Amino acid sequence: MATDTPSHVHVPQFDVLPRTKLRDAAAGQIKAQIIAGTLEPGELYSISTISEQLRVSATPVREAVLDLAKDGLVEMVRNRGFRVRVLSDKDLDDIVELRLVLEIPAMERLAAMRPAPPVEPLRPMARDLVRLAIEGDMVGFVAVDRQFHLAVTSLLGNERYVSMVALLRDQMRLLGLSGLEGDSELVASAREHEQLLDLIAAGDVPGTRALMTKHLQHARGLWAGRPEDPADA
Repeated sequence: MATDTPSHVHVPQFDVLPRTKLRDAAAGQIKAQIIAGTLEPGELYSISTISEQLRVSATPVREAVLDLAKDGLVEMVRNRGFRVRVLSDKDLDDIVELRLVLEIPAMERLAAMRPAPPVEPLRPMARDLVRLAIEGDMVGFVAVDRQFHLAVTSLLGNERYVSMVALLRDQMRLLGLSGLEGDSELVASAREHEQLLDLIAAGDVPGTRALMTKHLQHARGLWAGRPEDPADA
């Protein structure tokens, strides 16, 4: 692998990794930077540059990048490093279509459950998302947002379902959230998380469907870096 990332490419600051589970920890940090937009699509990044920032050897970082490549998040560049995949409009539309098929019925099923599923423990995360959106902490926001949605989906008790939703959510965020710090639309989207919990707890299936449709439109438009389709608004 090349020892240096090209000088014109900005490499974000990474946290030093603990000495356990280095591969998973490296993958988590790289993924968070991709999703937040601080590792930019199309730019070349070297394994050695990132491993130096993480203060680990290149091996766990290389293994982490290979894992991310299998998930379709990055592309390996032989003997040079890796690039974050650039999503085409077709890629974006395909992912949104699958998310609509998976996530809306999942939330409807939760709202229809009686007794209601245990959503109260998830409220602190929902409130944290509003705070993080207001503060402009994009990396923190992405991490908690992912944790929240997977925790809600896991209430269905189907881990394969959760894994599929996780992969689609990660791929959707490849265009990143950079530039949205403190944005009013992002804050409004963050507030929808606690509204979702209210609707599920109340057993409001139509309301849950309407809110999830609106929430996923944010992913297609604001979150993915292009205007929402007026037909979906």
